[in-house]
Amino acid sequence: MEKQVIKSLLTHPFVTVLLYWIVRVYSRTFRFTVENEETWLAHLQGGGKVLLCAWHQQFFATISHCENYRSYRPSIMISQSQDGEIVAGVAAKSGWLPVRGSSSRGGSQALKILVEKLKETGLAAHIVDGPRGPAGKLKHGAIHLAQATGAVIVPIYVSADKAWYFNSWDRFLLPKPFSRVTLRFGDMINLTATGNPEELERQRKYIEDIMLPGLIR
Repeated sequence: MEKQVIKSLLTHPFVTVLLYWIVRVYSRTFRFTVENEETWLAHLQGGGKVLLCAWHQQFFATISHCENYRSYRPSIMISQSQDGEIVAGVAAKSGWLPVRGSSSRGGSQALKILVEKLKETGLAAHIVDGPRGPAGKLKHGAIHLAQATGAVIVPIYVSADKAWYFNSWDRFLLPKPFSRVTLRFGDMINLTATGNPEELERQRKYIEDIMLPGLIR
């Protein structure tokens, strides 16, 4: 009964709108620098498919800027947890379609839906080590999405000159108000289609090694 009440409150339209505006106003205080965005945008606008990939630690600081992509009708997988209810509501208000599921619950069905949406619109995002970690361990979801859709993987890295780090499994990053925040997109990565489990694991490790230096320890 208590869980139902909490879920009802978290998904109430007023609460969703309030949280969305809190995130938006707070993020507006950041002094953003965006790097290396033009190349993958040109690929997307030319008919290519793009999968943006980020560590769970850093996704909050991307929310405000990623609202600029709403015209592409992008999708993102978000867990079915109570925390996920909050994130899903904010994502939806930001113009992103939240597909509910994770590696721990509902992930297989969510991946199928996300594959179809990525094929349809050309743009999706994925939190590669979420929602429970371990931090820095890239899971197979991103590889599956890229393989199934022909999308290029574009890593996202966030840094801030002033930030708080939560005492959580991922050392969650929250930039302080008026801090300088850099949102850097990595180079596009093409993966060769394969059904070989060893090759899939090699590709997973390859992407993980590329993204690990951007994780703040």
